[in-house]
Amino acid sequence: MVENKFFPEIHGNFGFGCMRLPMQDKEVDHEQFNKMIDAFIASGLNYFDTAHGYIDGKSETAIAKCLSARYDRSQFLLTNKLTDPYFNKQEDIRPFFENQLMWCGVDYFDFYLMHAQNRNNYKKYKELKAYETAYGLREEGLIKHLGLSFHDKAEILDMILTEHPEIEVVQIQFNYLDYDDPDVESRKCYEVCEKHNKPVLVMEPVKGGNLVNLPSEADKVLKGLNGGSNASYAVRFAASFPQIAVVLSGMSNMEQMEDNIKAMKDFQPLNNDELDAVRKVVDIFKGTERIPCTSCRYCIEENHCPMNIVIPELFSALNEKSAFKINKANDFYLSATSGDHRKASECIKCGKCEKVCPQHLKIRELLPKVAEAFE
Repeated sequence: MVENKFFPEIHGNFGFGCMRLPMQDKEVDHEQFNKMIDAFIASGLNYFDTAHGYIDGKSETAIAKCLSARYDRSQFLLTNKLTDPYFNKQEDIRPFFENQLMWCGVDYFDFYLMHAQNRNNYKKYKELKAYETAYGLREEGLIKHLGLSFHDKAEILDMILTEHPEIEVVQIQFNYLDYDDPDVESRKCYEVCEKHNKPVLVMEPVKGGNLVNLPSEADKVLKGLNGGSNASYAVRFAASFPQIAVVLSGMSNMEQMEDNIKAMKDFQPLNNDELDAVRKVVDIFKGTERIPCTSCRYCIEENHCPMNIVIPELFSALNEKSAFKINKANDFYLSATSGDHRKASECIKCGKCEKVCPQHLKIRELLPKVAEAFE
């Protein structure tokens, strides 16, 4: 196990992201989650990450039942976040925070992040003194480390860190596909963190599964290395940079858990052959029409879509059709537009989804393409 040079209390450099937990009939599969937690902690790891919006609040309550109630508090570290929709004035912040402690079954958070900061919502956090309120909670010992998670251009991150030098850690989207992507700016955001000497927490190292379920040509490139899984190369790429403190993976089954632990327990950075291979994968991706949606569901949670269009599922359907998996694509689309879920053609182009999309997808331009393909 590698030693964490930024936070000695973190064991290793790998964390359990609790946004994509195992599910059964729209509820968290507690039995499976228990087994995954047990395997994670037994391997010597201890860092868990959640937020109230994850699985409509079910992530936090599953952590209370499966982690906090089963392990001594000294055996795990827990990160939570202050998310935009859950406070409308400064006075709302502390009650919401206290509810998060209750929902998670803990009496403090090891890390607490200002969630999904961007040029738009940062204004609200600033006006309502969210950072200052969190500083106060830290002084009371209810938060051990204060940070932010970020989804915007590097210049905005630089501005925020300049205005709030007290921030201890930054969580960014960082993977080999987004490294030089002009919309995500993973590399540039990482370099801003280096400039301000802030340790980095990595989210979306496998880009919501996009770097696991690769186009066939790209899959062959990594298989030719005769080594690890597609996921292992992506996670190890993210962990190979010196400013990285923790790489998070949103694991939803035991197979993913075991594969990630295998890659990270005795971590080795990517070698030159492996780096060349992932660069080839990036070039192949650039030649496809695949929509780089990570299924984070920010676009449809918290009533962001007034038409109740399940955007991630529709994009998955179009990606499957682009890969010539026609029957699977049609099944995806029929399922995604069943019940009270509306069709792609019923989008009213309000733009609410685009304002919160971490991938900066032009959703209003993409949904008509979905409609054309299936309707």
